Amino acid sequence: MLGVGIFTYLRNKNIHNSLDEYYLGGRGLGVMVLFFTFFATQYSGNTVVGYPPSAYRQGFEYLVSVPFFIMIIMGYLLFAPRLYKMGKKYKLVTPAQWFEKRYKSKAITILASLLMLYGLGNYLLEQLVAIGQGVSGLTGGTIPYQIGVIFFVAIMIIYGWLGGMRSVAYTDTIQGIALLVGVFMLLIGSIIYFGGLPTSADYMQAYSPEKLGIPDGPGVRNWLSLLVMIGIGAAVYPHAIQRIFSAKSEKTLKRSFSRMAWMPFLTAGVVFVIGIIGISAFPGLSTGESEQLVGKMASAIASQHIIFYWSMILLFGGVIAAIVSTADSILLTFSSIISNDLYGGYINPNASQHKKLLVGKLVGVVVVGILILVAWFPPGTLYEIFVLKFELLIQISPGLILGLYWNWLRRTAVFAGMLAGTLVASFMTLFGASLLGIPSGLWGLLLNTMICIVGSMVMNASAVEEDEAKQVIGM
Repeated sequence: MLGVGIFTYLRNKNIHNSLDEYYLGGRGLGVMVLFFTFFATQYSGNTVVGYPPSAYRQGFEYLVSVPFFIMIIMGYLLFAPRLYKMGKKYKLVTPAQWFEKRYKSKAITILASLLMLYGLGNYLLEQLVAIGQGVSGLTGGTIPYQIGVIFFVAIMIIYGWLGGMRSVAYTDTIQGIALLVGVFMLLIGSIIYFGGLPTSADYMQAYSPEKLGIPDGPGVRNWLSLLVMIGIGAAVYPHAIQRIFSAKSEKTLKRSFSRMAWMPFLTAGVVFVIGIIGISAFPGLSTGESEQLVGKMASAIASQHIIFYWSMILLFGGVIAAIVSTADSILLTFSSIISNDLYGGYINPNASQHKKLLVGKLVGVVVVGILILVAWFPPGTLYEIFVLKFELLIQISPGLILGLYWNWLRRTAVFAGMLAGTLVASFMTLFGASLLGIPSGLWGLLLNTMICIVGSMVMNASAVEEDEAKQVIGM
């Protein structure tokens, strides 16, 4: 990864004087690199390590994990091609710039930026914890949690600082290939040595018939609500949107999405099957023990043949690298919002691109340092706050998506809806309020969308605002 950063820097020495070059790779990512950087953004190491234990505990009910990722692709297709056109037309670097261009409202831009920064900070904290736990767990505690975090964070910051989006995208490609090869070798080894799905189905029928069942009414409702929230929430992740802007062309973007459409089956589907096979391979594990399922299965398979031994080393290297690749993507986008939207937009509008980049990098390093401290010494109150992620991030979606297609959407309604949805989702989550078992973020999103649509229809907008919207979106 360090080598990729140095190579990218030497090939693009002007990278630190251009926001487009540093944050978007010069808007020139091809199909293969764009596909793998989307893949690494969507499937972190947690997918490989965390999903099989869930399938182990829940059985076939956890098949819902596959449509989770299908819904994300569907979420992209709602707006990505059109947002790409807007990004290319107006040379947008961050998603917050779209809010500024579309609504010309400082309040909307700042609120959207803060929601995105919160979601990114939350997600980055998760990845830092996962890096430490992954390194410590995979080495049996030989490398302590803290050392693992500091080491890989230092590597990540150095290659990201040197090469920006190009470094991130190229390392994503390497990490994605390693992860895919390792996962498929784990599946093949599991089928050969543990008997595959028929053996697990027979075992469940005899000893755990509840794992063969289907969800009840509340379970189905929970499935559907999570599908909607994750499908929209993950698609509007700011670091995913920046990859839309980074595509070489609209055709390149669509071709990468056509390849991404297969990945829910080839990644989430494969790790689901691995978890189901684990039910008969390692029966009777407690909840805590089941969290180590992938390590147990890989260790058993690695001892059978030299090919599987090296494949499992590749798998675990890929797992750690995938976590790092998710973290570096988040950090890059976090820095871009700070440098381009908040610092360059409101604090020092006359700053040069070089100075904006420097501010973004320095703030990013400071934020990572703070999050490492939070990960080591997490206060209980902070934990409750960090439970919010999709619940808040999803509140930017009405203004983002509807604003691409509807020129009657009013800036006052967008701000009111975004603020109301944020407050409702925060209140319900922090105070444990639940209604019909539907996540608080969806209730906030429902209120948000209603305010946006109804408010825009009843408000008397000025002719100037309507003309501005028509000029921006061309509809």
